[in-house]
Amino acid sequence: MKQEQIDALRHLPIPDQGMLIDGQWAAAASGQTLPVVSPIDGQQLCTIAAAGQPDVDRAVQAARRSFGQGVWSRMAPAERKKILHRIADRIEAHHAELAVLGVRDNGTEIAMAWKAEPGSAAGTFRYYAECVDKVNGEIAPTPDGTLGLIHKEAVGVVGAIVPWNFPLMIGAWKIAPALAAGNSVVLKPSEDASLSLLRLAQLCLDAGLPPGVLNVVTGTGAEAGEALARHMDVDILTFTGSGPVGRMLLKASAESNLKRVYLELGGKSPNVVFDDAPDLAQAAKVSAMGIYRNSGQVCVAGARLLVQRSVHDEFVDRLHKIAASLRVGDPLDVSTEIGAVSSARQLAKNLAAVQTAQQQGARLRVGGGALQPVAGGSYMAPALFDGVTPDMTLAREEVFGPVLAVLPFDVEADAVRLANDSTYGLASAVWTGSLSRAHRMVRAIKAGVVHVNTYGGPDITVPLGGVRQSGNGHDKSMHALDKYLDLKTAWIQL
Repeated sequence: MKQEQIDALRHLPIPDQGMLIDGQWAAAASGQTLPVVSPIDGQQLCTIAAAGQPDVDRAVQAARRSFGQGVWSRMAPAERKKILHRIADRIEAHHAELAVLGVRDNGTEIAMAWKAEPGSAAGTFRYYAECVDKVNGEIAPTPDGTLGLIHKEAVGVVGAIVPWNFPLMIGAWKIAPALAAGNSVVLKPSEDASLSLLRLAQLCLDAGLPPGVLNVVTGTGAEAGEALARHMDVDILTFTGSGPVGRMLLKASAESNLKRVYLELGGKSPNVVFDDAPDLAQAAKVSAMGIYRNSGQVCVAGARLLVQRSVHDEFVDRLHKIAASLRVGDPLDVSTEIGAVSSARQLAKNLAAVQTAQQQGARLRVGGGALQPVAGGSYMAPALFDGVTPDMTLAREEVFGPVLAVLPFDVEADAVRLANDSTYGLASAVWTGSLSRAHRMVRAIKAGVVHVNTYGGPDITVPLGGVRQSGNGHDKSMHALDKYLDLKTAWIQL
């Protein structure tokens, strides 16, 4: 990654974008569009189509037709594998273009986006390409005279709704396993970050994915997302985003065709630091980036830091110095450590959360205000609060911004109680030099992921999913395929 390479791409004009339906690019039936405004400088980049019910209908019909015709679902697994590998090849060939395009759209710092977006997406497609011909049925242990077979079959039409923070990475987590299983897909990106996924769709066509197997409709959640969620011919809906939207999707399923709905809904993840942590300096550095990277816009962010009282003051001082030193600025500058907040709307929510925390008695140690390193953009100084109590809003509700709440504890039992004092259960971490304690905490914390002496970094080989109100089902790993396959029993009298 070189600055000259990035600078050569950062000002390229972006044409107004259509939707991909049945292998063709098209405008919305209504002709309506939405502006794409960059959080870097507040300037409009282009427009995207604002899909409505007729557009979603066309996309779902194309997906259903391609599935029924078997152009993908009945293609030999070895041939599907080749196409998925070619998609990964094209992502890698367009790595810089995709990374810069995504950053212009959502403001993630380029150093992170470079790896987490096209880098991760290419790896995800390769992983599931290798899974295609390794999903087998089963032979049941049946009585004499009978044969029980368990077939694994593609479900049909998958609707996928993905967020704006890591659109390419999370989009790949959903698209790649759904395709590997033989399904057809209708993808609805966030209206705040559609550009890299639209480019990915073209790369999929270029790689030989048959028309209608992947369709992309852009627009608002209230219009395009609602239409997809309520569509009677969508078999599965997979979503990453907020809890309130997840509840609406479940309601839409109940009021339509009872489609299966898989939800990843974020969290308020606890990061627990014991006084026997092997390296407090390293723990502070990693913990800081576990909340501040991508301006806190990470579903697994360690937003609740629980620190044993004997090292609390020292640890908070370390965090203070780190937070104050982080370079917030132009996300397309390779030296920037923290990029832009995704939108002016999100920045306003973050600042309101800071104000509420102060009003409730939490102590702001550093940051918390809006910045303007680039005129017209949306930026925020990483905020560090201590003096937070478990009943405060900051300890209970997800901000989805660079705001860290520090709470003290005395003994291990207190740490467990505080860690689990949440309606969420997505991620967590434990810092300790005791192997026994690490294992006890892994068992005790109610979360889908428990890091030990690190924060972040699990790759495609392990599942990501939550418990409680962080959702259900899993992205990543072989387990993600379970969402996109039906089991069919054949009971044969011999």
